[in-house]
Amino acid sequence: MAMQQLVYWFCAFLALLLLLKLLRKRGATTTAPALKLPPSPSSLPFIHNLHHLLHSFHRVREEEAGRLVAAIAATPPGETVNLCEQIFWVIADSTMRTMIGERFERRDEFLVVLADIVKIASGFTMAEWFPSSWLVRAFGGTRRRGHRGYLTTYELVENAYRQRQKRKEAMAAPSTRNAVTGEEEDLMDELVRIHEEGDLEVPLTIGNIKAVTIDLFGAGTETSSDALQWAMSELMRNPRVMQKAQAELRDKLGGKPTVTEADLADMTYLKLVVKETLRLHPALPLLVPRECNETCKIMGYDVPKGFVVFVNAWAIGRDPKFWDDPEEFKPERFENSKVDLKGTDFEFIPFGAGRRLCPGLAFGLASIEIVLAVLLYHFDWELPDGVAPSELDMTEEMGITIRRKNDLYLRPTVRIKV
Repeated sequence: MAMQQLVYWFCAFLALLLLLKLLRKRGATTTAPALKLPPSPSSLPFIHNLHHLLHSFHRVREEEAGRLVAAIAATPPGETVNLCEQIFWVIADSTMRTMIGERFERRDEFLVVLADIVKIASGFTMAEWFPSSWLVRAFGGTRRRGHRGYLTTYELVENAYRQRQKRKEAMAAPSTRNAVTGEEEDLMDELVRIHEEGDLEVPLTIGNIKAVTIDLFGAGTETSSDALQWAMSELMRNPRVMQKAQAELRDKLGGKPTVTEADLADMTYLKLVVKETLRLHPALPLLVPRECNETCKIMGYDVPKGFVVFVNAWAIGRDPKFWDDPEEFKPERFENSKVDLKGTDFEFIPFGAGRRLCPGLAFGLASIEIVLAVLLYHFDWELPDGVAPSELDMTEEMGITIRRKNDLYLRPTVRIKV
């Protein structure tokens, strides 16, 4: 059913784009001169070098993972926890600490607004089907709702920016920033530095910085938390795989009280579990749009130059032409395999490929691995009473990302104490 819905909306969206393209061409005058468009702004070096900053924030991810362990360990014996909620919070806090150097005081309000914006962006509105109709735009409430959400989000980011500024001012004078406390710089420090240097062809304004903050927070939180929720869901449905992953962690870590990112370098099977999760549940089922730079033929169809194409990473990851038993969760399929998730093997592109490869790939993987590791290392997990692994609800909710339709409730038992 989920696959049918995905195909339906994919085809509908593609048809809409084609229709708009034809209408735009039809409305254009033949005498209009060809436009010589100005060059686009230079890409931000900050965005394209995110992977170089990865190690700088390992302490943040490790600390937040430790807080997650403490929160779950405090669950009264025999009670269940909403693991989807716990995962979402830890990823959100890690992302915001990476951005502004501390937890956001209005985090919960921010998450509610972002969730509403994602929901709006994931669906279709009447205005999209009839873009030239003023009547539809006037009476449709989705656009106004989205605009209000955007204004609220921008106001919250402004609040986060002020919160960061107050902390920086209280910490030290600009000339001695970080020298007094030894505090590591955050990503906004990097953006502000670029803004102050002013050596870009197109200046980076404070408004741009706030917009980038919204993009990074929204994209990083939703995709990583969804991947972790699906990883734990698949492991609960496949106890053999979970036991194997737990055994690797517990054997190699030898009972140490905390897990660090350095510990994960040798966790081969854990990395296979992450790859198999992303094969079945890619961060974005439909990758960001691509425009054909030349006319080509795909599956017998002519795709003209300039047409926008959506790549269905969800379907590619389940294509029996590339994968044996594609619907089964088998991390072992990646053993001794050269197939990588960094965009060089087109049968496995959960983060995209080419120049539009997700710039946050390394950040996302690091967050997924450390959180999954602490969940498996410190706890044994059980489904609620009366639910067999094969009966676990795996219903998908389609959107920009594909998340679980229903939250995952599990009963934890502490195995390795902090």
